[in-house]
Amino acid sequence: MAKNLNSPLGVRGKQTFQFTTASVDYYFNASIKQLHEIVDPSHAIIITDENINALHAAKFKGFKTIVIPVGEKHKNQTTINVIINQLIVLQADRKSTLIGIGGGVITDITGYVASIYMRGIAFGFVPTTLLAMVDASIGGKNGIDVGIYKNMIGIIRQPKFLLYDVSLLKTLSLADWSNGFAEIIKHACIKDAPMFKLLKENSFVKFRTNKELLAKLVERNAKLKTKIVQQDEFEQGDRKLLNYGHTLGHALENEYELYHGQAVAIGMVYAGIISKQLLKFKQSDAVVQILAKYGLPTQMNFDKTKAIEVLKMDKKRDKATINYILLEKIGKGVVKQLPLAEVEKIIFGL
Repeated sequence: MAKNLNSPLGVRGKQTFQFTTASVDYYFNASIKQLHEIVDPSHAIIITDENINALHAAKFKGFKTIVIPVGEKHKNQTTINVIINQLIVLQADRKSTLIGIGGGVITDITGYVASIYMRGIAFGFVPTTLLAMVDASIGGKNGIDVGIYKNMIGIIRQPKFLLYDVSLLKTLSLADWSNGFAEIIKHACIKDAPMFKLLKENSFVKFRTNKELLAKLVERNAKLKTKIVQQDEFEQGDRKLLNYGHTLGHALENEYELYHGQAVAIGMVYAGIISKQLLKFKQSDAVVQILAKYGLPTQMNFDKTKAIEVLKMDKKRDKATINYILLEKIGKGVVKQLPLAEVEKIIFGL
């Protein structure tokens, strides 16, 4: 459950959410300028990428900063080793706090480094992309890729805080906006039919240009995912629903160097078709239409044999079966354990 609390330091928008082993402070509709009020700069180190640093370095004044190259291809052990060596040079200790400022790659890397450096130090996030705000920064999953295999190494550990400043989204490209809406659409499909209706009634442009509407959408999605994680932090039940669209999506993302949202969108289309075949799901066309409305791809030519081979190494696989997330209807996702052979047959038949 969330508690509305007034920060002793006067930081607006603070709500605290309790997880299994930790509580996390969420600062909704806040400003990055308030970061100095949340953490002591003398005991904090920012981890960010070259793009974010170029745009916002002035906002990091007073903080030590580690800057890494941009992109998913750098979410690997080599980058982790570089960061750890820099932390040693900066004399980071067990009282230090790492602050990941950036998109999902930065939050994943920061959380992972903080979890293994000196056996675990505090960390927090300032997500700067829509995707990171509504999905990647929430829930405690922190990890890195191994080759084309997404998030193969990692840990579940909650951040100390999340600070949401939607003004940071102003510099996003249209592709980055669409990338984030893929996860919003995912949330609507699995758990929130009224939000699916809200997305239909509004537009891509309206959400991008109306700060108040956008802030409410971000908070709604952050709380939706948070509630799921609170109920199933270590993915034994309903948290698996958050993988809707990700099973095939992850098999395509690194292989074809797609945006995460693009890959997930294709995965949702295929999951809709599989849902139609196995569960008589009647709204697969509605999913396709809403994805297209928010600038996401709904079809793609890909090597199905290669995709199946990668899918067979998915973390959700259990010997000859895989947990596949399907829809009974908009707003109601279900976890189905399907034989890999059946999934392969369906995908090759499409």
